[in-house]
Amino acid sequence: MRVREALETLENELDNAKQVPLSGGKVVVNLDQFRDLLREIKNNFDDETREAEKVVRDRSTIINNARSEANVIIKKAEERASLMVSEEVITKQAQARANEMLTTAQTKSNEIRKATNEYVERMLVRMDELLSNNLANVRKTRETLKNNP
Repeated sequence: MRVREALETLENELDNAKQVPLSGGKVVVNLDQFRDLLREIKNNFDDETREAEKVVRDRSTIINNARSEANVIIKKAEERASLMVSEEVITKQAQARANEMLTTAQTKSNEIRKATNEYVERMLVRMDELLSNNLANVRKTRETLKNNP
């Protein structure tokens, strides 16, 4: 059960709990069930947090791989250009090709970085929304429990 589902179950249990007569709004709940749900929330909350951290780590890996790939392409372009120094025409062609490869590599690297950042941003926004909603539900449940001891 996900955190949101467990919180909704807690909320439903509180909403459907029988009131104790003359107690000022206090209700009777199944303590074992509530503890089980709270334990499940805690466990799933940790899992969802780890998932968000993994997304951030994956973003770094993708960016580092893109940088490495771009550096390999640049190095190959530079090596190829240095081997073609023998004649002026060949040298000019090599420099033009190396610059073209460098531009292509930088463009590809920028595209990969941009796509990665957009993906990670979407995932982080999603996780932020989930965690914010979950935290709000936990606070609401705690407040309800606090006001109905």
